[in-house]
Amino acid sequence: MHIIDQLRSRGFIHQITDEAALREAITAGSVTVYVGADPTARSLHAGHLLPLLCLRWLSEAGLEPIVIIGGGTALIGDPTGKDKTRDMQSPEELALNKAALIQQARIFAPNARIVDNADWLCGLGYIAFLRDIGANFSVNKMLSAETFKQRLDREQGLSFIEFNYTLLQSYDFLELYRRHKCTLQIGGQDQWFNIISGCDLIRRMEGAETFGLTIPLLLMSDGRKMGKSAGGAWWLDPTMMSPYHYFQNWLNVADADVEKLLRLYSYLDLAEITALMADVRVAKRRLAVEATAIVHGRDAANAADEAAKAAFAGGASDDMPQIEMSAGATVLAALVQAGFAKSNSDARRLIEQGGVSLGDQKVSDVKAVIAEPCVLWAGKKRAMRVVFAG
Repeated sequence: MHIIDQLRSRGFIHQITDEAALREAITAGSVTVYVGADPTARSLHAGHLLPLLCLRWLSEAGLEPIVIIGGGTALIGDPTGKDKTRDMQSPEELALNKAALIQQARIFAPNARIVDNADWLCGLGYIAFLRDIGANFSVNKMLSAETFKQRLDREQGLSFIEFNYTLLQSYDFLELYRRHKCTLQIGGQDQWFNIISGCDLIRRMEGAETFGLTIPLLLMSDGRKMGKSAGGAWWLDPTMMSPYHYFQNWLNVADADVEKLLRLYSYLDLAEITALMADVRVAKRRLAVEATAIVHGRDAANAADEAAKAAFAGGASDDMPQIEMSAGATVLAALVQAGFAKSNSDARRLIEQGGVSLGDQKVSDVKAVIAEPCVLWAGKKRAMRVVFAG
């Protein structure tokens, strides 16, 4: 099966600029592909992982992979999908974020060349850039792009610095073409305009054909973006989200999303996925294991699975995340410290609604205290081991 067909069968393809020509180029063995990520946080989350997984499939099919960590573009901020200008981060914060994302890129794209676009963007002369690069862009065409059009239609404002982001991303593609003969860029479907702008810039300046491939915006059946939940982003960094909690997020996805997610977030054969779907509960647990193994390794995934089974049976496991409390601490305080409630009043509502248990004992008294180490439950899916300090 051609890699394009393989990617499409797993759900990775939304649009391709010239599919027939890209197929030919891949078959000829002459394609280098890149994906970019701006270091706007200390970690990527599960939604960011999709382009990197796509990159890995392409790499295993013989394409040469490149990952850009956008130390230069992060100083500007991608306006795509945002209703206001991003907060500017300090150079020190960006440096820490960049170092963290480089480490993650090495895990999820182990064969990729990792580059930082600050190496070529931060030294650009403004007048020379406007003359050589800006002259190739039509303002009218840029204003028709969905990202800019939505912001202006909603009267949310658009800063001049954000308006330049398309030029910078296009220049990245040009620079990678010149340095490494990179001819394919992949990204989320909301990056389509930026990607085709880069292809057009390379055609104008180098007379070369390049390609773009976008991945569908992945929405869950409840309308949330992939990698986000009421509790926040599904961070890949284990210090920001434990492997156990990461596992739990996958275990708690809606039944309607399981098959789609197995195709995207596992390396299982499609035939095996189809067979697993005969029992959605089995398929969901397998999804949690496979998706966690990609990020944290097989041992951590299996440990999280065992901890989840122990919690469901009313017990505890050393692999279950824990909080440390003093003997006699209130259940309200434990719910807040565990992150199951934002405040005491929020915790009180959880108890009053019958959603809190200590082990297998339902808590009905909002003044209840914790007399011994136990497993604290909020609903049927969120659990935290409570241990006593000292």
